[in-house]
Amino acid sequence: IYAAVELGDFRILESYLRALKAAERFIYIENQFLWSPEIEAVLLDKLASPPRPDFRLLLVTPSKPSSGADDTRGMLGELIGADADSGRLLACTLFARSEHGADPVYVHAKVAIVDDNWLTLGSANLNEHSLFNDTEMNIVTHDPGLARHTRLRLWAEHLELAIDEVPPDPIEAIDELWKP
Repeated sequence: IYAAVELGDFRILESYLRALKAAERFIYIENQFLWSPEIEAVLLDKLASPPRPDFRLLLVTPSKPSSGADDTRGMLGELIGADADSGRLLACTLFARSEHGADPVYVHAKVAIVDDNWLTLGSANLNEHSLFNDTEMNIVTHDPGLARHTRLRLWAEHLELAIDEVPPDPIEAIDELWKP
């Protein structure tokens, strides 16, 4: 407990919730864990009542989280159920090419981008421990240029493409590059 915030500071969660609720076109989340019921509730709502027919939710998590694997799998299962084969949700993990084929990349990032208008990155996992108990630090920006540029660079790296090969439209990139 810190004297300045004896009851805690929940601005990371608040910022996520506001951004996710305001999402119109797409949500991109790359996180080590995905088992916050508060975050899940908003994502379930977005999938059940999308703001647009072409709304997309792209999640990147580790294939085998070091802890909470059952929680992440359970939440992904609920999100997949809410998507009901509409094609709005894509849950991925990353693999690095190796001489043996491909090795899983342990996703440890804590990045989220909404509509190329909101970007956060920092140390907070999307779990109750990080959002309510730990001392975490995230930055948030509402700079569309920075959010878009970060997304393009990150997606180019993950998709093993040059930045100019990633379509600037995130829906096109998800449907034509991520899904295949």
